[in-house]
Amino acid sequence: MFLSAIYRYPLKSAQAQCLQASAVGPLGLAGNRRWMVVREDNGQFLTQRAWPQMTQIGALHQPDGSLWLQAPGLGTLQVPVPDAQAPLRGVTLWRDLLQVPDAGDAAAAWLSTLLGKALRLVYCPEQRARFLPSGYGLASDRAAFPDGFPVLLIGQASLDELNRRIGRPMEMLRFRPNLVVEGSEPFAEDAWQQVRIGQTTFRVLKPSVRCILTTLDPVTGQRSPDKEPLATLRTFREHEGNVLFGQNLAVDGEGVLEPGMPVEVLA
Repeated sequence: MFLSAIYRYPLKSAQAQCLQASAVGPLGLAGNRRWMVVREDNGQFLTQRAWPQMTQIGALHQPDGSLWLQAPGLGTLQVPVPDAQAPLRGVTLWRDLLQVPDAGDAAAAWLSTLLGKALRLVYCPEQRARFLPSGYGLASDRAAFPDGFPVLLIGQASLDELNRRIGRPMEMLRFRPNLVVEGSEPFAEDAWQQVRIGQTTFRVLKPSVRCILTTLDPVTGQRSPDKEPLATLRTFREHEGNVLFGQNLAVDGEGVLEPGMPVEVLA
């Protein structure tokens, strides 16, 4: 088995970056989901679930940590990492209430113009990363702004089997993985407890629960009229009311990942 693709999502629910190499550590891939869009009035986070227009936001993580934003008709905006004097904003990410730095008025105006609502952009410094959902991982495990966990892994064979059942190809990016593995059997990752990719070890914490976001075309933002791939997933991947596809991981230590690296199941 080998690592076939690496994806980073610098801005939660915006477009992916396909990477040829990435540092990885306790918060997952370097620069992954460190930025998030929230409502100005109440700090509630935004995602493609309710805002499919977010599929049109290009977001690039820069080596200095800054964020480049681009969207049709709006051009490009560079957003620096907020400094220590940046005001903190109270935000809500599912059940978590966080105080994180606001990224300033220029980013807020850019996003508000694009999405037609008063919005703010916030950043998650490492020291303000949140705990994982209760009952999963170690007390030392943290995450920035993913829904719950630092890393999401999917086997390519699992998507291939799903596509066979649907009868047409679905893009891997509908599921927004960080790591894609080739050479395993379909859904083999369900049984993994610990894996090593290159020299980096990962703990498998829980299956990923899938939602309506998977029915959005990652390029156009258009929703599948037949509710695929969620409709087919429900026929064979539903457990206790949840549709499961992919595995959430935590990272032990730090390392560098590159496509082509061997993947070894340790437990």
